[in-house]
Amino acid sequence: MPLSYATLPGDIDHLIADDHAIVERQFQHLEAGRGNRRVLVDQISIELALHAFAEETVLYPLWTELGMQDEHDDAEHEHQEIKELLVTLGRTEPGEPEFEQAVTDLIRVVRHHVHDEEDEELPEFRRKAGPERMAQLGKKFLAAKRQAPTRPHPNAPDEGLAERIAGMLAKPLDHVRDVLSGKQKEAATDASGLLDPQAQAIVDAHSSLGPLPFEILTPEMARKQPGPKDAVEKVMAERGIEGPEPVGSIEDLQIPDGAGGMQRFRVYKPVDAGTAPLPVIVWIHGGGWVLFDIDDHYDASCRGLTNKTGAIVVTPDYRRAPEAVFPAAHDDVLTAYHYVLQNAASFGGDASRVAIGGESVGGNMSAATCLQLAANGQPVPLAQVCVYPLTTGEQFGESMDDAADGRPLNRALLSWMAMHAFEGKPDAAEDPRIDLLGWTTEQLASMPPTLVITDERDVLRSQGQKFAENLEAAGVPTTQEYYAGVMHEFFGAAAVLDKAEQAQQAAAEHFLRAFSATRV
Repeated sequence: MPLSYATLPGDIDHLIADDHAIVERQFQHLEAGRGNRRVLVDQISIELALHAFAEETVLYPLWTELGMQDEHDDAEHEHQEIKELLVTLGRTEPGEPEFEQAVTDLIRVVRHHVHDEEDEELPEFRRKAGPERMAQLGKKFLAAKRQAPTRPHPNAPDEGLAERIAGMLAKPLDHVRDVLSGKQKEAATDASGLLDPQAQAIVDAHSSLGPLPFEILTPEMARKQPGPKDAVEKVMAERGIEGPEPVGSIEDLQIPDGAGGMQRFRVYKPVDAGTAPLPVIVWIHGGGWVLFDIDDHYDASCRGLTNKTGAIVVTPDYRRAPEAVFPAAHDDVLTAYHYVLQNAASFGGDASRVAIGGESVGGNMSAATCLQLAANGQPVPLAQVCVYPLTTGEQFGESMDDAADGRPLNRALLSWMAMHAFEGKPDAAEDPRIDLLGWTTEQLASMPPTLVITDERDVLRSQGQKFAENLEAAGVPTTQEYYAGVMHEFFGAAAVLDKAEQAQQAAAEHFLRAFSATRV
């Protein structure tokens, strides 16, 4: 559960609570006897090592300064217990009595530690330090994680570990890679046992590429890490599958963005497009407004939709945060949509048959674009498809807990994205373009027929499903498609994932029904 008081995504106490939620869900997998027990414990060890180092170097010294000496001493004592247990877990194996006892003890100690921090110590710290300091400390907390050792040291840092690694800080990420050793190849996978075999192969492939945790990196660093596209391509190569999926043609245009500049705008045409004007789908990529662009994983989605619908698919390469924070991306998408209406004929499109959709924050911007059009008295698209959409800036629903540890999107990464996307805009989450769950019945009723696609191992699952329920209650023709055993970002993996192929087909059929209804 989120903290009992209000925080912003980049606040140090918010980030600490995200870490707690991830580890708690991994503990639940261990207690249930599911998943890969060795990998789960290794992932927990890495997470707790990073977390403890960051708390001990950023948070706990301030507790002493603010008169929280007892809290400081208690927390460091518990950290000491945790480190000793992690050392035991690192040298023993699942099934051995010493390993299993250490797991039991670790769960007990960490849960007690989390209870103390979240219910008592962090609220007191916020009151004494002031809420305005929380975001600044949050940045220091993440920076400390980038510099942290990831092997458990039972005497760290009270016996000088911080000083001993001082010479390594020039290349902290290299240091993290070194200490992960062979375990780094499993650090980014989903070890829960809840994914189906095809989905598991994709997250395993991504992890095997050795990505560092996106949620502790700077945006510039994170954009250089292997992503979902790399994972799918690795699985394709292993299976001898050629790609990418061919289409009739692809062309990149330069069109206006929402700030007087220009943005890339990619046009996908189907094979045998002919000369008659074709319907147009505006497809909006995801990435939390920070990661990815139109060259990434979403290229496969556009190719699949083009071929399955026989429509032209266009996708804008909107500006990203933190270089351009909210509402820059929303403005660019709205500008691109207007461009389509005014210029569809120039690329073979039919301006009277336009639909919209997107994945993750792309699903958010699809609905937000429809809302802005309706608010201005303009026609909305014929249909929309929201694939695992973000529909609120709040930590909403049970999926924030049961998928907190999901991959590639976990709860900590979601907060990381929001802290960059909304930097300097503390009220952004209350804007109706973000808070789709706060819409009035009238706003909801302005939406076109909508398909909402959600999946099991996804922190955004609950909010996507709630948005669909709200639309249906407002009288909007709404279809929900839920896919068990798959993860966020699955939609573009149709080449190696049957459920992605099914989801793309469902999206295509939704669009085709709308296009057919308007055909003269």
